[in-house]
Amino acid sequence: MNKFIEISPEKFDQSPFRIIGHDWMLVTAKKADKVNTMTASWGGLGVMWAKNVSFIVIRPQRFTKEFIDSSEQFSLSFLDGSFKKQLGYLGTVSGRDEDKIGKTELTVSYDNGVPYFDEAKTVIICKKLYAQEYKPECFIDTELDSKFYPDSDHHTLYISEVQKILVRE
Repeated sequence: MNKFIEISPEKFDQSPFRIIGHDWMLVTAKKADKVNTMTASWGGLGVMWAKNVSFIVIRPQRFTKEFIDSSEQFSLSFLDGSFKKQLGYLGTVSGRDEDKIGKTELTVSYDNGVPYFDEAKTVIICKKLYAQEYKPECFIDTELDSKFYPDSDHHTLYISEVQKILVRE
């Protein structure tokens, strides 16, 4: 098993445009004794309220949203390209319907109770700070609303403090 080391956010030198938008990430949380995850390619990293933060968005119908809503913390796991098939599967199948994590044979590990994937090359442990549902009337570019939300299933935005960044040794 590979080991992780913790680095400070200031030493994190990966492009969020690449690791989120191109490579994708797994958003993972625990609710009671169950873990669920989803693949995401929208989000970001930055600074807000004098804190290092991540932001993610989740649609209301996603099963993982229930887990994020019931948890104070969650993880973002970034895997290398050899896991693209598993990431695709985890992004299209619901954990409501089957043990999708088990079918990928990925290994869930924990950092102080927060689940993440042991196969990741980078893990970001996050603590929720803010959540708000996108509203149609707030779109300045109204074409975005009609293009991405024809069913009015607007994402909830979560801004979270980056508590820890783990990278492979």
